[in-house]
Amino acid sequence: MIIHLKTILKLKEEYSVKKILLCICCILLLAGCVPAAEPPEPEDGRLRIVATIFPAYDFARAAVGEEADVTLLLPPGVESHSYEPTPADILAVQQCDLFIYLGGESDSWVETILTAAEPEGAVLRMVDCVDLLEERHAEGMQLQPGHDHEHEHGEAAEEHGLGAVTGMDEHVWTSPANAAEITLAVGEQLAALDNAKAEIYRTNAKSYAEKLEELDRRFAAFFDAQPSRTIVFGDRFPLLYFADRYQLDYYAAFPGCGTQTEPSAATVAFLTEKVKTEEIPTIWYIEFSNHLVADCIAEATGTQTAMFHTCHNVTRAEMDSGVTYCSLMEKNLEALKQFFA
Repeated sequence: MIIHLKTILKLKEEYSVKKILLCICCILLLAGCVPAAEPPEPEDGRLRIVATIFPAYDFARAAVGEEADVTLLLPPGVESHSYEPTPADILAVQQCDLFIYLGGESDSWVETILTAAEPEGAVLRMVDCVDLLEERHAEGMQLQPGHDHEHEHGEAAEEHGLGAVTGMDEHVWTSPANAAEITLAVGEQLAALDNAKAEIYRTNAKSYAEKLEELDRRFAAFFDAQPSRTIVFGDRFPLLYFADRYQLDYYAAFPGCGTQTEPSAATVAFLTEKVKTEEIPTIWYIEFSNHLVADCIAEATGTQTAMFHTCHNVTRAEMDSGVTYCSLMEKNLEALKQFFA
């Protein structure tokens, strides 16, 4: 198959280099230049599950136990916002028995793969497993230029004032209660794919969901005992579902899907004043952050900083040590007990 230079040049005028390369990979895949025939059945008959982000990977491996193979598509230490899928990734998605992805802005690249190389197995979107919340512009939060989601009725927000809806928040896994629902949904999907092991998948999923529900109760008990439920992040805030679950008041430098790391002077000033007036003891930041904003606010207010792990992805060291969503959230709870009050 020949891909003409004129075609590539025309694509270059309309799309980024990243999108062009992905399109070419998909064209080659579908044209047969990369073998894309019926995938061979696994010798042991095990299901093959592919998940884009760590929470989906963790919920799936909890549900399958030792009965199936689960692959994490997003490499450890990588942000999904900047991830560039490879031809091998496209094949993995196309040939797996179950593909689990978030279904939000941060993995919009998945839609390109699904359009170009339709999976032969089942597909499950995490955002379809729970009730969604509307992402909002919290007071003092700096929005990224051009950061416009679509409203439910398809109208883009022209201005983002205080409390303005900017779309549906995709970070559904950050609430342990939601995580339990997603795990059960994964178990049901696996049961539908492999009737012989259906009860094993359902039992495993239920067992892990019960651990998540217990974790949810422990977070609720902790916050119920606090005189104040205000939390400040000198970072992005992809924790709307967590905050909503435990009725937290929150302030942050950037929205959950923001990619900025340099806040305006007004944003820093607002958060600094908020920390002083409400006597906030800790400025929080998330994993993979340079936490410069949190450090700046902490230095100006004489407070401390601490990390809250959103579980979006993990480092290679964390992966090798066998961390789970539960273990990471338990560490968050211990950090809250140490630094929140």
